Amino acid sequence: MPELRTERLVLRDWRTSDLDPWVAMNADPVVREYFPEVLTREQSEASVSRFQADLDRRGWGWWAVEAVATGEFVGFAGLDPVEDGMAFTGVEAGWRLARPAWGHGYATEAGRAVVAHAFDCLALPEVLAVTAVGNLRSRAVMERLGMTYDPAEDFDDPEIPEGSPLRRSVVYRLRAGDHHRPSGR
Repeated sequence: MPELRTERLVLRDWRTSDLDPWVAMNADPVVREYFPEVLTREQSEASVSRFQADLDRRGWGWWAVEAVATGEFVGFAGLDPVEDGMAFTGVEAGWRLARPAWGHGYATEAGRAVVAHAFDCLALPEVLAVTAVGNLRSRAVMERLGMTYDPAEDFDDPEIPEGSPLRRSVVYRLRAGDHHRPSGR
């Protein structure tokens, strides 16, 4: 199972010690602002089991993210095939961090590592990212990663209830030939 390393982060397998901060992160309504609900402890535990099973089976997926300086769990980032029932297919890159980790450039740094892995190791032709239309912080990360947005691909997420302001979603894409490693965070 590959571990991805950056200057300040390690994207790695999940550990038992990650569970409590993961549960707390998913119970935080600010972290979950662009999701329909916060998660229960049971839902968070189940997600870690799925994430680690995917990492064990495929060698890639949603990694736990650790800050090198402190060894602290700060969130997750990775790659996952787009779920069935969506209007598009491919492999999605994503990230989510605990609030104390916001504003340090970690999402962009982790995103760059994930995208590089997708192209350099997995030889994927394209990576995409999806978020609610109003999630400007995540969209800014997508743009820093060099992803492009086409408003013609906006869609209503079938997993979000009708009438929810979170239902309208955007897709950003990055093709392998357009990928470059920008410097800095």
